[in-house]
Amino acid sequence: MDMDRLKTGALLIAGVVLVAWIDSFFLTWLVLGVAYLFAFYEAMKLYGVEDTSMYVYAVALWLVSFVYQNPDDLIFVAFIVAISYMLFRGKLEKQKLLPLLYPTASFLFLLALYKGFGMEALIWLTLVVALTDTGAYFTGRSFGKTPFNPISPKKTWEGVAGGVFLATVIGAWYGVSFVSLFLALVISFVVSVSSIYGDLYESFLKRKAGVKDSGNILPGHGGMLDRVDGFMFAAVMMVVLLRGLA
Repeated sequence: MDMDRLKTGALLIAGVVLVAWIDSFFLTWLVLGVAYLFAFYEAMKLYGVEDTSMYVYAVALWLVSFVYQNPDDLIFVAFIVAISYMLFRGKLEKQKLLPLLYPTASFLFLLALYKGFGMEALIWLTLVVALTDTGAYFTGRSFGKTPFNPISPKKTWEGVAGGVFLATVIGAWYGVSFVSLFLALVISFVVSVSSIYGDLYESFLKRKAGVKDSGNILPGHGGMLDRVDGFMFAAVMMVVLLRGLA
C-alpha cells in the first residue's frame, strides 16, 4: 500500500475523530469551511470557471453561514444574488452557477445537519458514507463481475450492492437513536445510494476535465473533492429525510 496514502488517511481519520470528540460548533464550522474552500477551488477547475471573484463570493457565503440559523437556505439566496448580478451586467453565465450547486450547496447542508441534529447526525452520515465506500471496495474485489457504470469502470453492481447493504444495516443500528428502526433503515439506505451517485458525479466531472484527481492537496488521495465526493449528495438527502420524517 502507498505509504503517503496510508499516512494521509490516518491523519484524516484522527482529525475527524478529534473534531467529533470536541464537538464545538466553531471548530466544526471552521473545518468544514476549510474543506469547502479547497473543494470549491477544485470544482472551479473541473468546471473550467476562471473568475477569481467567485472565491470572494464563496468566502462571504460561508461567513454568513456561521450566524444564519438554517445554512442550507443560503443556497437559494446565493443563486438569486448571482443571477441578479449577472443580469445586471447583461450576461447570464450559467457555468458559474455550477460551483454554487456542487459543492457549495452540499457543504451548507453538512453544516445544517450539524446545526439541526448535532454531531451524532454527522457521525451517522459519515458512518453510512464510509461503509458504503469500504463495503463496495471489498465486495467488488471479492465478487465483482458486472460493471456498474461506464463513468466509473472499476465499480461493479456486486460491489455497490455489498456496500449499500453493509451501510444500511450498520447505519440503521446507529440511526435508531434518532428515529424508529424502519425509518433508520430507509434513511441509511437512501443516504448510502446517494453517496454512490455523489462519487459518480465527481468521476464524471474528472473524466470530462481529463484529470485523474480533483487536486493534489492530500498526498496519496488526490484532492479534497476526491475525499468528500460521497458526502455531497448524501448530506442533502439526510437533512431532507430527517426534517421530513423524523
